[in-house]
Amino acid sequence: MILGRVIGTVWATRKEERLQGMKLQIVRPVNLDYSDKSGFVVAVDAVGAGVGEIVLVVQGSSARQTALTDGKPVDATIMAIVDKLDVSEEA
Repeated sequence: MILGRVIGTVWATRKEERLQGMKLQIVRPVNLDYSDKSGFVVAVDAVGAGVGEIVLVVQGSSARQTALTDGKPVDATIMAIVDKLDVSEEA
């Protein structure tokens, strides 16, 4: 899974038929202190995340394991909105 921040939305009026009705979000990976990493991924939003929220993204076959994405041409899915991180400095 990737820990990331939603930084934007992709609007595509013409897309593959099986993607109709799916919200596509741009997610930038973040470190444990929420500082930005480089890069981004476009992910289907399965949980209703908004811009600025910290989320968990899965990729590959795991991205197709939701009711929304089952059998769809999807490689990344937002699976959770993160409320809080508890990180031990000893780990």
